[in-house]
Amino acid sequence: MFERGEQDRTPRHESFWPETIRRWEVEGLVGGQAEVLRLLGGDFHSLCWCWPAPFPGRRTVVEEDAATQVVRDEWGGLCRFWKGKSGTPEHLGFGCDSRETWASEYREALRNSVPAVEPGEAARAFAEGRRLGRWTHLTTVEGFEALRKLIGDEVFLMGLIEDPEWIVDIVRVHTDAVLRTFEAVLAKGVEPDGLWIYGDMAFNHATFCSPDMYRELIWPFHKQMADWAHERGMKVIFHTDGRIGAVLDLYIEAGFDCLQPIEAKAGMDIREIAPVYGDRLALFGNIDIMVLATNRLDLIEEEIRAKFAAGMATRGYAYHSDHSVPPQVSWETYQAIIGVVERYGRY
Repeated sequence: MFERGEQDRTPRHESFWPETIRRWEVEGLVGGQAEVLRLLGGDFHSLCWCWPAPFPGRRTVVEEDAATQVVRDEWGGLCRFWKGKSGTPEHLGFGCDSRETWASEYREALRNSVPAVEPGEAARAFAEGRRLGRWTHLTTVEGFEALRKLIGDEVFLMGLIEDPEWIVDIVRVHTDAVLRTFEAVLAKGVEPDGLWIYGDMAFNHATFCSPDMYRELIWPFHKQMADWAHERGMKVIFHTDGRIGAVLDLYIEAGFDCLQPIEAKAGMDIREIAPVYGDRLALFGNIDIMVLATNRLDLIEEEIRAKFAAGMATRGYAYHSDHSVPPQVSWETYQAIIGVVERYGRY
């Protein structure tokens, strides 16, 4: 798929809310998420999740009530989480809220923190992925996501304008920590097929900053990650939600080989993107979860048929929803979806 070569079918992967799997187990699923991916014919196999933190393992409960819990996390942030269900946390504060705090408490802590991945575990996951015949990948987050987690959206977005040197320094330290961790994994004899980078850098109308600002401050570190992967024979998948049409050329210039999940809810549509970018950027996803959540098989089939036709015309398309399958989708519906993917996903 990455090389636009001969294929029998589109590659496949999927993500799910935890509540979705719990609903499906009530409705008859046995074997959890792993069984769903087996039935789907999932092709991707993550070896590790790398997100360096200045204070690894710290999780201090500050207060709680019957429904929520406020936690000071390993990045120094103060967040309110739901008990017993997933969802976006409420961000109440960030310990690293100024250049001074970064310099005095956080910079060296992040530079010297324990690696976010145990290399031996990654090596065992690699052996399992090879046994299963799947495409193995290292998984990490990039600078945008790291900044938002460490200093928060408000400070981050103002810092892009008021103190760009500080922003660049944080991204540099984070990127170095990621690549140092991955070098330790490769030293165990691991030979991944790819690097999957996560970083939400847009909302439903545009990117969080201008393309020019992205190009100047964050893009060099995206390119550094992609160059590192390419030099070691890996392909690069970049995950971002939101409307990112204005920076697609910069993604290609950075060296990203594939874009995922191409959020339909933010106006992204591979029927428009594939004819322009499909020869240079593989497309992974774009199946609208709002359509899946209707549980109407006629609408779902048309969504998959039309999007597959556009993506497969480039021979550089892989199946995924445009985010994560929500619990509104029944197990009966998702089993039907697997059949539709099989039917329309054959070359």
